[in-house]
Amino acid sequence: MMLLTLAALIILTNQGATPGVKELAAAFARATGNTVTVIQVEGDALEQRINSGADLVTGNPETIQPLVENGKVVASSVTPFVVAGLGLSVRAGAPKPDISTVDKYKAALLAAKSIGYSRGCSGTHAEEGIAQLGLTEQLKARTIRTAGGPVTDYLARGDVEIGIQQTNIMVGVPGTDYVGPLPGSLNKPCPSSVALLTTSKNADAARAMITFMVSKEAAPLLRKTHVEPAKR
Repeated sequence: MMLLTLAALIILTNQGATPGVKELAAAFARATGNTVTVIQVEGDALEQRINSGADLVTGNPETIQPLVENGKVVASSVTPFVVAGLGLSVRAGAPKPDISTVDKYKAALLAAKSIGYSRGCSGTHAEEGIAQLGLTEQLKARTIRTAGGPVTDYLARGDVEIGIQQTNIMVGVPGTDYVGPLPGSLNKPCPSSVALLTTSKNADAARAMITFMVSKEAAPLLRKTHVEPAKR
């Protein structure tokens, strides 16, 4: 995979994709000699960071599509590469609820004094699952939609009793204990795609990185971070 001209790539990542992208970036750098810098940035700061210079961006469909429409990314380069399932964590040392079945998960939600989930894809899917269980009104007063930082930050501070987010950004976080994946159809994963920015000065190397991110060599690296490669 050695390229003739070495490049210094910058990849802007969404929170849910960051652990996997870091694994892939390190492997790509070892294989090609390029340097790859991974910067997690989302929300209002993303466009500003794009304007400052970068090569690739990852995100959920609702993030990538506006970038396509605004001419920020090359439409033909948009490539799904990973899906991240949802899990539940508690503060370190707290009792771990049984969420092994839909009924037990429902009981755990009803028993919790407070529940936290994000405003992004995982939070949307968690909220849809709560609605599917018919618990929206019952849990509304106990629910916090987090803003800024992962849900595990809120758990570690004791701001919420249980938290729901992508498993890959919850496992092994200090101050929290991971309980397990959400059960059955309530575990609706969050997809992420990667795309080439139109302002990239390293387009050839960036396209090679995209190819690597969906290669068979990438799959075990992604799974190390508790996500699954996107089906192709």
